[in-house]
Amino acid sequence: MAFTKKTVRDIDVDGKRVLVRVDFNVPIKDGVVGDTTRIKAALPTINYLVEHNARVILMSHLGRPDGTGFQAEFSLEPVAAKLAELSGLDVSFVADTYGEKAAEAVAAVEPGKVLVLENVRFDKREKKNDPEIAKTLASYGDVFVLDAFGTAHRAQGSVVGPAAYLPAVAGFLLEKEVDTLTGIFAEPERPFVAIVGGSKVSSKIGVLDHLIDSADTLIIGGGMAYTFFLAQGLSVGNSLKEEDWVERAGEMLKKAEEKGVKILLPVDNRVADHFGEDAVPEVVSSDSIPDDREGMDIGPKTEELYAEAIKGAKTVFWNGPMGVFEFDNFAHGTEAVCRAVADADCTSIIGGGDSVAAVNKFNLADKMSWISTGGGASMELVEGKALPGVEALNDAE
Repeated sequence: MAFTKKTVRDIDVDGKRVLVRVDFNVPIKDGVVGDTTRIKAALPTINYLVEHNARVILMSHLGRPDGTGFQAEFSLEPVAAKLAELSGLDVSFVADTYGEKAAEAVAAVEPGKVLVLENVRFDKREKKNDPEIAKTLASYGDVFVLDAFGTAHRAQGSVVGPAAYLPAVAGFLLEKEVDTLTGIFAEPERPFVAIVGGSKVSSKIGVLDHLIDSADTLIIGGGMAYTFFLAQGLSVGNSLKEEDWVERAGEMLKKAEEKGVKILLPVDNRVADHFGEDAVPEVVSSDSIPDDREGMDIGPKTEELYAEAIKGAKTVFWNGPMGVFEFDNFAHGTEAVCRAVADADCTSIIGGGDSVAAVNKFNLADKMSWISTGGGASMELVEGKALPGVEALNDAE
């Protein structure tokens, strides 16, 4: 399924002011950028524009500021510095987004140079997709490029707004994300193994449903497994559970059986007497979780079972950890699955969010075929939903 929107290749950018919505929502601690994945992911589009003599104006959000004005810990200034360091380009920064200072800085950008605007979310109207915000941003450009896949599912001022006033096209990252994530479901090389973890069935229901329609094997881990246990009549002790989703989980198990899709659930679990970094793991089988224990990770037998299923796959899609991998005592299951995917001779797609954090934690990023930069956006694409940011762009001829 080819990308159906225009991209930066389809327009003349020579000497033009090109307003680009990137996703520079990166972790920052004490003014230092922790993970540069998203900055690096934006470089192909930025480099292309610079090489084609555009005046490049970048905008992004970072974190969740109050929306009442400047907050130092959410400033994009260190990100602009990191971009300059990684790219070797001429990057300037303006500590303003919607005011006169920003307008003056935009007017001063020369062809082949890059300007980073301050955090678009320092004004709460951004999240409300206020037309005034969109108009102000649109006034900075001759062309609008959306390359922020991580926010393409949000109908917000800087994501969809400028497209109402300017020619609007996709950047290379957005194009590649959409192509990769839709392509994997259109025609996956089989066997297609999907791994879904995370805490709740409720937040992944559409994804699970869609995967039962396309995968050969569906592996389930994380807190959501316990809701499936309940559907099978097992008791789960103090484990995370969603009582009102038990029936729906049961229906999914039935649907998978009817379609001949294999669903793998944990056969053993690492449980603990409390939720904490210092909790001591005990391994119990899935049909004998004590009433006073809670499941925190998949167990060793499950790791073997899952690794075996992954080993034979030609396509793997993975979203969500197998346990509380932030605690080292309960990171074992997620690491085992991560290593199995890294070692498999397959096309591996890592669907954003915590899975990306896990892949980075275990230093296996270079072993994966595609790591999505967007958690929520990748999930919505996998569910078959349209992304507002992409919808707003101009159609390809």
